[in-house]
Amino acid sequence: MTRILHILDHSLPLHSGYTFRTRAIMKAQQASGLDVRGITGLRHSAGGEATETVEGLTFHRTPGSANGPVGLREWREIGLLADAIDSLCDSWRPDILHAHSPALDGMAALRIARKRQIPLVYEIRAFWEDAAVGNGTGRFGSLKYRLTRALENRVVAGADAVMTICHGLRDDLVARGFPGGKIGIMPNGVDLGLFGNPPPRDAALAQELGLGDGPVIGFIGSFYDYEGIDDLIDAMPLVLAQHPDARLLLVGGGPMTDALQRRAEASPARAAIRFVGRVPHAEVERYYALTDIMAYPRKASRLTDLVTPLKPLEAMAQGKLVAASDVGGHRELMTDGVTGTLFAADNPEACAAALSVLLFNRNQWAEQRQRAQDHVRKSHDWAQNVTRYQDVYQALLANSAQSGFPATVGLGDSAKTGVEQEQQGLRGSSC
Repeated sequence: MTRILHILDHSLPLHSGYTFRTRAIMKAQQASGLDVRGITGLRHSAGGEATETVEGLTFHRTPGSANGPVGLREWREIGLLADAIDSLCDSWRPDILHAHSPALDGMAALRIARKRQIPLVYEIRAFWEDAAVGNGTGRFGSLKYRLTRALENRVVAGADAVMTICHGLRDDLVARGFPGGKIGIMPNGVDLGLFGNPPPRDAALAQELGLGDGPVIGFIGSFYDYEGIDDLIDAMPLVLAQHPDARLLLVGGGPMTDALQRRAEASPARAAIRFVGRVPHAEVERYYALTDIMAYPRKASRLTDLVTPLKPLEAMAQGKLVAASDVGGHRELMTDGVTGTLFAADNPEACAAALSVLLFNRNQWAEQRQRAQDHVRKSHDWAQNVTRYQDVYQALLANSAQSGFPATVGLGDSAKTGVEQEQQGLRGSSC
């Protein structure tokens, strides 16, 4: 049985988009017959045992701590994670190292891949220098920004195969000069075992939240500035002017929570806006079931143009209409008027207009929901998409067996362009 070691920033039992994608990948790989484990670096902050099993998945933790000035501290993090990977290789002997961004994980994995002649797959979920700008912890073009980008470039150059979650990230790497044949795409997906059978609307919960009998517009996720929730709040007075019984349900939390609550309180639409706070992941479906339209008004930036989010796919799988800003990451996931509704980013008036049109056209809801669900099942079901990894693994292992050491491979069509034909047919052009 082929053994895959996933090298991770953090994992379950922590809950985040990062850990949910990891869980989906590892669960799907288990079901396909692979033997998988994960190992986390020092930034996994959940405590726990040195080796623990969570939801049937085994994770190893990196011991120790890293201190010092910026740069030196991260270099020490890389060293400790590399030592932990090396030690685990003595006892478990993986066939493939599969490192996931950030580049600290990739760099640690690259050291051991070279030392032990194990093929390395490096997967980029976002460019973390852009993510830092997006969440307010970094500045575009700063020294830290440039160092992070340089480290990522080094890992991409050294890995035997590279995977990204979308065309935006892959195209950016190709523009940097990396060969496109080395870079595959594994799009964000949905575990339809978890999200494929939406529960009925919970009337008691709706009454508890004071949602009334009118349509409910929802947002479920993290409250970062780049998500554009402020634009959604500002759009609500315009929506209410045409649909006075509409309500806005905001589920989640984050750095912008206080500012958004103040903005809502100052809004003429304040009586129609409900903040729920964070809810356990097992409860998320109950809140999806309360909504008619899920709104994702992300602001335009490098991060949102290059990275495809997970939440719109979950909403589609739940049978919800999706309205989203027309940033690149959203354009790659949906086609305006076919599987979703797109509106101009950074524009509350455009957001309100799109929501109002959807609310007026209820007779089209069932057909659009069905198209969106079919799109998720066809192109974003983890149980099917995970086979693309196996094609890459098998090619690397075959090359390694023939040459006696890992060698970069050209990725086949299933890994490189597995969703391109359908995406091009839906959206008309790539982003």
